[in-house]
Amino acid sequence: MPRLSGLKITKVLTKEFGFSFVRQMGSHVMLRKFVEGRKVVTVVPMHKEVKHGTLMGILDLAGVKKEDFVDKL
Repeated sequence: MPRLSGLKITKVLTKEFGFSFVRQMGSHVMLRKFVEGRKVVTVVPMHKEVKHGTLMGILDLAGVKKEDFVDKL
């Protein structure tokens, strides 16, 4: 898994997985989408490099599989 910036992660989640920007609080961006009537929310830190474990947590909250995310890069 490559090291990615928060900006790159946000771009992939919005353009490829249907998330939309909700708000930014400090250095963290909240993204949201609706799936089958339920709200799915994830938070992305806008760091230059997001650690692997943090990225896995972001994808887990988003309900996105690691392999699907890497394919969309």
